[in-house]
Amino acid sequence: MPIFRGMNGATTLNNKETIRAWAIFDWANSAYALVISTAIFPPFFAAMTADQVDIWGMSISNTALFSFSISLSYLFLVFINPILAGIADSGGRRKFFLNIFTTMGALACMSLFFFDNEGYVWWGTIGFILATIGYTAGTVFYNAYLPEIVSEDQYDKVSAKGFAYGYVGSVILLIAILILIQFPEKFGMEASSLQARIGFLLVGIWWIGFAQYSFKRLPDDKVGIPIDEPIKKGLQELKKAWVKIKKSKHVSRFLASFFFYIAGLNTVVYLATIFAKEELGITQSKLIITVLLIQVLGIAGAYLFAYISRVRGTKTSIGIMIFIWMVICVVGFFVAGEYAFYALSSAVGLVMGGTQAVSRSAYAKMVDDNSEELNSFFSLYEVVRNIAVVAGTMVFGLVDQITSNMRYSILSVAVFFMIGLLILSVTNIKGAKA
Repeated sequence: MPIFRGMNGATTLNNKETIRAWAIFDWANSAYALVISTAIFPPFFAAMTADQVDIWGMSISNTALFSFSISLSYLFLVFINPILAGIADSGGRRKFFLNIFTTMGALACMSLFFFDNEGYVWWGTIGFILATIGYTAGTVFYNAYLPEIVSEDQYDKVSAKGFAYGYVGSVILLIAILILIQFPEKFGMEASSLQARIGFLLVGIWWIGFAQYSFKRLPDDKVGIPIDEPIKKGLQELKKAWVKIKKSKHVSRFLASFFFYIAGLNTVVYLATIFAKEELGITQSKLIITVLLIQVLGIAGAYLFAYISRVRGTKTSIGIMIFIWMVICVVGFFVAGEYAFYALSSAVGLVMGGTQAVSRSAYAKMVDDNSEELNSFFSLYEVVRNIAVVAGTMVFGLVDQITSNMRYSILSVAVFFMIGLLILSVTNIKGAKA
């Protein structure tokens, strides 16, 4: 059996118990991704806050405030992710920082239990920001474990296992919370905000609780590595990757295209449920069911567009998905009925997983000649993605604030997809069919 030799001993590769521990962490933290960032908290935030919130003497809409809170979270991540990536790659403080960010994120989710009226708007906002940072920063260290615990030929299989665990775990918890919200009388409660707030508490407990299984079984940190060395290395490698990519016009164009369409994608994913509640009046229970539908279709869509990528080419596959995203935003501007929203949500589910999966694959094809520096190139990829989330959510919030109509915000997101599609059209993706 292959052995990975670290500074503090050997780690057996492809050990089933270690792989299970790694996948269980996805089971643990995916609860945030589904319940807090997408299904329950966004519409809950809109319901629990006044339409206008005072900030330093200015009045800002509650939906714009939520959008800006996402921008602020990812702006912070733009600066710290390269540093975290350097630490994660060295292995010197990997488990330590994974534990730190997990604890921070889980406690932040639990703190949302106390967000029970509009007087606590800043409590809810700060809790959401800290949970987002904890989840996203922790993922850097979680992903870095993969090459330490499995051989290269097992990457795809084990990565898919983590995704499957995360999907199943988060859906189980979301269904449990849906039952609590739909049938409070079965639990001796009256219908109120309490059921959703208990859900936030459960997310934190679920996250930090199952993570303990992973922490006990994942490889320990390496000893004797000064913290400043991996930080310097991470920043140096990021700079080196940027210099190389600037010399390749097609890789540069792909990242530019990726910036625009991934900005649009993440903005839609984060803000679709709050749009549905505020503009269309969709109830929370129906929104949760819709999110579950999106999750199922997301898996099917990922396989569908992976097939299209293989048969018709990666560029064609991505181009089709960007066009569908653009149509979703334009139609979203006019959508009025409940069933029309379900149809749009189905389209979102179809392209959501595929866009991210095929994009990562396309980028890997374009930089795989630099295999020794892949970590640096993907660190840059994540920086671009994080800046894109800041840009997309900031524009959404600004348009919402100026027009007082989220429909115009949705329409503005279509511009991101349009620009991304135009840049992609003049990009040559390695291995793509014309």
